[in-house]
Amino acid sequence: MDIDGNNVLHMASFLLQHMPRQIHGSLMQMQYEALWFKYVKENTPAHLSSQENNDGDTPDEIFAEQHKDLLKESNEWIKDTSGSYAVVAALIVSVTYATSYTVPGGTDDNGRPHSRGHLTFDIFVFSVLVSFCSSITSLAAFVAVFSSRKQPVDYPRSLPLKLCFGLTTFYLSVVSMLVSFCAAHFFELDHRIKRKISPYALVLIPLYWNLLRTTLSREPRPRYVGDNVTM
Repeated sequence: MDIDGNNVLHMASFLLQHMPRQIHGSLMQMQYEALWFKYVKENTPAHLSSQENNDGDTPDEIFAEQHKDLLKESNEWIKDTSGSYAVVAALIVSVTYATSYTVPGGTDDNGRPHSRGHLTFDIFVFSVLVSFCSSITSLAAFVAVFSSRKQPVDYPRSLPLKLCFGLTTFYLSVVSMLVSFCAAHFFELDHRIKRKISPYALVLIPLYWNLLRTTLSREPRPRYVGDNVTM
């Protein structure tokens, strides 16, 4: 106990003034604060949770008062972010749903695709299915985040996991949609163009790799490779 009657749980309920370097944004700060308060509460005697300080405040009351502005800011960010991603996920659902009824290469008189059995066609069908299912899952996850209570008890695990799950399925739907788009247009390319594109793409791989390695490197690459140069 300090001179104000605060126990260790009271101390953990106060808003930190200096956050660790890896904590960025109101969401991660609120998650860190909630995790820290939960951790201290689980590792201290239970009677400290209901103990009042000299002002008559319990640790939970202090935590709610200290973090009300941060909680409001975090909730607004989550609301705007989940709403924006939900709109885009809904657009992907509509696009992939329409694409699933479009067969590249056409069909025969019996309704069977002409390209059935080709690897590219199988990639197209599988990627459309993955994009459609993942976009619906992402939309449901963002709606769940948008409509959640967004209380401090939700920030340690529940809310961040829902948000991460929604983002993961969203990016999966985007990637699979691009794969299906490329696979569908592969049928439209002339065979002579395909033979010209492949060597050109292979030639650009070393350029891409060297550019990426130089950009991400902290030190410049040596000008000479091989024998030592006498200065």
